[in-house]
Amino acid sequence: MHMYLGIEIGGTKLQLGLGRGDGVLAGRWRGGVNVQRGADGIRAQIVQAVPELLAQAKIDRTQLRGVGIGFGGPVDDATRTVIKSHQIQGWDNFPLADWISDFVGLPAALGNDADVAGLAEALFGAGKGLSPIFYITIGSGIGGGLIIAGEIYRGCGRGAAEIGHVTVGAGYQFTAILEHVASGWGIATFAREELKGPNERREAALLLDMVQGDASQITAETIAQAASRGDSYSRQVLDCALDCLAHAIAHVIALLCPRRIIIGGGVALMGEHLLFEPLRKLVAERVFKPFAECYEIVPAALGEEVVVHGALALARKRFNPG
Repeated sequence: MHMYLGIEIGGTKLQLGLGRGDGVLAGRWRGGVNVQRGADGIRAQIVQAVPELLAQAKIDRTQLRGVGIGFGGPVDDATRTVIKSHQIQGWDNFPLADWISDFVGLPAALGNDADVAGLAEALFGAGKGLSPIFYITIGSGIGGGLIIAGEIYRGCGRGAAEIGHVTVGAGYQFTAILEHVASGWGIATFAREELKGPNERREAALLLDMVQGDASQITAETIAQAASRGDSYSRQVLDCALDCLAHAIAHVIALLCPRRIIIGGGVALMGEHLLFEPLRKLVAERVFKPFAECYEIVPAALGEEVVVHGALALARKRFNPG
């Protein structure tokens, strides 16, 4: 069996993994990303990490047959380049697949991180044996991936399924991009901006107590903790985010009718009571009725290794299609 190298390049973390692209890792390397050092800093980390990982896993470079990359931003299939990173400077129009290939001495396949994460969940995780799969990752941003019969749907070659950029706002007297109101960053920003008057601050007493009265320290995690302890303001903030997310998912179901919608990322860790149960109810209220029995909304199964698993599976599909 051939061995592959999988690389996840995100806005906050860098991960590398070795495996056969079958959902099992033979080794993993993880590091943080220094935003100030930009893309050059991440490339330097990769150059250092590859030999470290191979040595740690006791795998010789000659055993590798290819590299898969899950990049945190849009990528161009035809040119095998990064289009843009919204978090890290220095990636725009960078020929990432060719750079990795030249460095490692092996063919490299480049994918968007949400796409390859969706591929991993479809092949090895919560979507195993089902099709189509629509994957949503909700963390600092929101990404999506559509997997049909075990293959990533890429539109005309620059991506697809970008649910984070759907326009939402039904019922809340505003219009916004989903990522701006329902990502971890968006939830926290919305909570801080709306905390203006004495009534709001009174309703948010528990939340403010958790951050010692400093609203600038509010995060999606503290909002979730406060909501679970009965803070009415935090619950309203989450209700707004879930309403917008449900609005977007209802459109996804109407357009694509996926068999299963899988939600991962840090915000998904809010769990059944705070996120999944109310979200399912909201989607059921507005879903296109002929499709009401066709879909399920479930948590992701593969945790923080999901993009690495997907990158490895992408390499296996590309370089060992048999």
